[in-house]
Amino acid sequence: MQKLVTKELEQKTPKLYETDGQGKQATAQARYFSLVGGLAGWEWYMTEYDPETKQAFGLIKGYCSELGYFSLEEFEQMNRRAGFQVIERDITFEPCELSKVA
Repeated sequence: MQKLVTKELEQKTPKLYETDGQGKQATAQARYFSLVGGLAGWEWYMTEYDPETKQAFGLIKGYCSELGYFSLEEFEQMNRRAGFQVIERDITFEPCELSKVA
């Protein structure tokens, strides 16, 4: 299965709270998405990450768009339970300001 956070991505992503106050000027380092079931069409743009807790912060686009926290550990658990990638990392994504994807 695909790694949701590579060592390179982990190293270049600011830790939680490091971009506090930047709002949609913060840089999205990664994009996650789902094409499956109730999560189909959802997207998560990670701007901050804590490798110890596997918690991330960024823009969540689902029923509405909002800044918030999401768990990459939960994403990995979902993928393992399903036996396939329910949530994937967009390997073609280039980092950009959240304002460009909002």
